[in-house]
Formats: sequence, C-alpha cells, structure tokens
Amino acid sequence: MAGGEQLKRFSALVEVMLRPGIADPQGTTIERALPALGFETISGVRAGKSFRFEVEATDEEAARREVDELCRRFLTNPVIENSNVTLEPVP
Repeated sequence: MAGGEQLKRFSALVEVMLRPGIADPQGTTIERALPALGFETISGVRAGKSFRFEVEATDEEAARREVDELCRRFLTNPVIENSNVTLEPVP
C-alpha cells in the first residue's frame, strides 16, 4: 500500500436477489409448499443467495468500492440480479 496507509478489516455481507419482475421459480416452489407444511400465512417468497467474507481497505468507502466491483464482475449477473452490501468493521 502506497504511503504506508494502515489497512482496516471489514466484514462483508452480500445479499443477491433477482430484480423485480424477473421470474423466481425457486421462490414460487417454496411458497407453494408452505401451506402443506402448516405455514399458511407466509407469502411473497423470493429466493436469493448471500456471501460472507472479509475485505481489507483503507476505509469503509474503499472497502465498499472493492465489494461493489466484486459484485458487478463476479458475484451477480447485473442484468437480472440486484445486490445489497453490508459492511461492518472487524474489531
């Protein structure tokens, strides 16, 4: 790291969901099975995926840029999926 900047460690949670309007067959299948299991009051099921990892960066803004780029290039299909990133400093 140039200038001897101290890196901080952040815990990242990335939640990936299909964009609104994109068919979600997994969520639909789960929702259809719920009444048979006694969960009649649950609706609007959407399936997704999540990733947890740690990232080192000079600050939270730099960590967010790195994770956003990771999402765009590798973790999501930006045409059909949205991602939500949560960062927390690791003590």
